[in-house]
Amino acid sequence: MGHNILIFTKSSSVEEALFYVNQSLQNGWSRNVLALQLKSNLYLRAAKSVNNFSQTLLAPQSALAQETLKDPYAFDFISMAQPYRERDIENQLIKHITKFLLELGKGFAFIGQQYHLEIADQDYYLDLLFYHTRLKCYVVIELKNTRFIPEYAGKLNFYLSAVDSLVKDESDKPTIGIILCREKNNIEAEFSLRDMNKPIGISEFNLTEIVPDELKSSLPTIEEIEKEFNDEK
Repeated sequence: MGHNILIFTKSSSVEEALFYVNQSLQNGWSRNVLALQLKSNLYLRAAKSVNNFSQTLLAPQSALAQETLKDPYAFDFISMAQPYRERDIENQLIKHITKFLLELGKGFAFIGQQYHLEIADQDYYLDLLFYHTRLKCYVVIELKNTRFIPEYAGKLNFYLSAVDSLVKDESDKPTIGIILCREKNNIEAEFSLRDMNKPIGISEFNLTEIVPDELKSSLPTIEEIEKEFNDEK
């Protein structure tokens, strides 16, 4: 009853309410987890990303893969101050692995960070490697603390080929790749994936950025902004 009251008081449409009812039943969400998903607007982010799954995966695998992705991902459980590197974000995500897995969604099992692969006597490292228990496949996540550029898709396509050859078992489905970036142009992202032969999705991610104390002191206060505005008038 508590779940239903929360859903129907926070949802703006019947479709949205039914989405949260179904998700709560499928994932066994507690009331607190449901509240977090409502707060993060999961309904608007679910099954959203630029991807080529329909071209690279067979049905129903392609549809299920599409359902697993969001855009954007909300990593508001970590707070970071500039400057920070992609590895810093990775470390924070692993430090908060329970919340990270909750945001990724049901079925993700963590395998490793900076997962090592040796190819032609060269060392390569995957940012994050997961296994998805519903999709029955490995999932490689590449984290980019920048705007998406087409080169990222080519590199991930290479990694997916390597995982399929060196890690994947015969019983596993094709490995899926996800590029998480700070921002993207959807048309540019779609063109980047158009002729790729490996299944790749591209989504943005958000996190809470902290303003350093030394920068805070240099920013104008509300009173100063109002005074300047009144002076100009």
